Amino acid sequence: MALADELSKLAELRASGGLTEEEFIRAKERLLGAEQARPHEPHSFAVNTFRRSRTDRWFGGVCGGIARATGTESWVWRLLFTALFICLGAGLLLYVLLWIFVPSD
Repeated sequence: MALADELSKLAELRASGGLTEEEFIRAKERLLGAEQARPHEPHSFAVNTFRRSRTDRWFGGVCGGIARATGTESWVWRLLFTALFICLGAGLLLYVLLWIFVPSD
């Protein structure tokens, strides 16, 4: 659950009388302190979990896999690879290399 969702649930509990003001402040500080103490995930984690998609694919599933890893739509990545192919010719080479070296789901 996102931090904003947890904070809004705490505010709802306080508004409904489920939490006193002191309990609300302590819970809020605990949430905010835990968020700051949590180490950021290394970028290598995202790279190591990157896989080609088996469901969102046209050819090799590369764009679907990148879209899932980055949280964007797959059509954006397809458009980017097409633009790279048209302008520089590198889009096709990059796509084929990713298709070969990135494992599928």
